[in-house]
Amino acid sequence: MDDYLLPLDLGPLNPSRYGLIVALVSFGITYAVLSKRLLPRGARTLEERDARIHGVSLQAESLREEAAAVRAEYEAELAAARHEAARTRQHAHEQGVGLIMEARAEGLRERERILAAGAVQIEAERIAAEAELRSDVDTWARELAERILGEPIGVSADRSRTTD
Repeated sequence: MDDYLLPLDLGPLNPSRYGLIVALVSFGITYAVLSKRLLPRGARTLEERDARIHGVSLQAESLREEAAAVRAEYEAELAAARHEAARTRQHAHEQGVGLIMEARAEGLRERERILAAGAVQIEAERIAAEAELRSDVDTWARELAERILGEPIGVSADRSRTTD
């Protein structure tokens, strides 16, 4: 009986019927062992790995979203703080300008008061000096006349002039 499966001379590539049966039985046993034990474990491992990778990527995405929300909140608070600082600076500037204007007005009032008091004092001193000088005018006039004439002028001549 012909031991080979194909009636051609293919050398070692032409399987025998007995070798083919042994190979099919071995393949079936190997397939059964692999499909019942090894393949489910590998599939489970792959599923776990995919779940972990997908879970980590979902977790990373949620963390990115949370970080974006926190950053937006931070930027909003920072913008509000900047706005408040600008408002405070503006308010302080306005108060400073008001205080300067107030101090300037007070300074002008004080200056006017000092000038008025000085004018009153100067006028009083001028009147007093004028009165003092008027009392001495007769004496100075007599002395000047005596110098010009070169002889003494009596008091009687002075009185006759004032009575005329």
